[in-house]
Amino acid sequence: MTLIKTSILNGIAVIIKMLTLLGVNKVLAIYVGPAGYAAIGQFQNAVQVITTFASGAINTGVTKYTAEYYADEAKQRAVWRAAGSIALIGSIATGILIIIFRQYLSQWFLKSEDYGGVFGWFGATLVFFVFNSLLLAILNGKKDIRRYVVANIFGSLFAFGATSLMSIRFGLYGALIALAVYQSLAFFVTLWICVKADWFRFKFLVGSIDKEIAINLAKYTAIALVTAVCSQSSQIYIRNHIGETYGWISAGHWEAMWRLSTAYLMMVTTTLSVYYLPKLAELKLAKEIKAEIYQGYKIIIPVTMLGSLLIYVFRDLAIKIVFTEEFYPMRDLFAWQMIGDNLKIASWLISFIMLGRSFIKECIISEILFALCISSLSFFFVNKYGANGACIAYAISYLLYWIGMYIFVFKKISSMESMKSS
Repeated sequence: MTLIKTSILNGIAVIIKMLTLLGVNKVLAIYVGPAGYAAIGQFQNAVQVITTFASGAINTGVTKYTAEYYADEAKQRAVWRAAGSIALIGSIATGILIIIFRQYLSQWFLKSEDYGGVFGWFGATLVFFVFNSLLLAILNGKKDIRRYVVANIFGSLFAFGATSLMSIRFGLYGALIALAVYQSLAFFVTLWICVKADWFRFKFLVGSIDKEIAINLAKYTAIALVTAVCSQSSQIYIRNHIGETYGWISAGHWEAMWRLSTAYLMMVTTTLSVYYLPKLAELKLAKEIKAEIYQGYKIIIPVTMLGSLLIYVFRDLAIKIVFTEEFYPMRDLFAWQMIGDNLKIASWLISFIMLGRSFIKECIISEILFALCISSLSFFFVNKYGANGACIAYAISYLLYWIGMYIFVFKKISSMESMKSS
């Protein structure tokens, strides 16, 4: 399936996801306010870190090897059995620990023990949360884009319905519970969609763990764990620094800006995951990899630039529609955030090659360096410019990341050409 076809088909799910996310943002803006936004951001970062550990961080590897073994169903099933067994053991063990230490986790991430029950719900449903992500990873690797799209649409609708209902009824506490369980509810729909596929059987998800496959998945476990810890921890650190220095309302404005970026970039970032990762896992020749990169730059970068320009020009209208008047001060964050968004996508188009080509050590080093860079720059710029300083740090960090990725990845590709010619 071509990039354009994948983008169009995936666009259906992404548009629905964007609309539901914007709807959720509006509900949250009304019922939890800017300070509540900061708490939601903290909780979602915690969820990302915990689920990564609980799943064994193997979903990227599952997508990669499912695509790589596309013509070998026996190997695909071996990958799924290994991944499912790891996910089952990890999610049950982690869920029990979350329930036991729910008060401590609430205090650590949300600065209050009042939300211990939220972590209790999360721990109790974690196994479904993890398996929903695993099934989506398999669908992605199988390039079963239609089922992948339908599953994501239902996930988006669950997110909107659960978060809206619980926020309106119970405020911030209800919103946090909804965010803790909605993907677990979506699991049953994703499972039903997979059951209808000819290639799916329940027995393919759990069984003996092939040693070689486990080792291969472990490579991506290392990347995913480092990525989760670094990216989520840096966001928690930045949000805490803004909140403790300028107040949690200011931190909420930054969180709202981050969520708006996530929403409008969703078409691009999802296409990268759905199309580029499986595609780069298949390509063998350096010239094919380069052609794929240039194709991406010709199509994706202009779309990103246009989207960010429109968001910036109509930022006041965007705040009014998506949020409320309480969020109006965030208009000062748009310029640097939009610049950072473009640099982010430009760098990701190259950095995805590292995942697709299994440059494990390089992926880990780059994630650690980026987290240190954005955290340290945010500390410096936030002290000088407030929440806008975090957006400045975001843009500068991705500029440096892009330069680093360009130098490293193209050096690797050139070495592939040299080896081929020799």
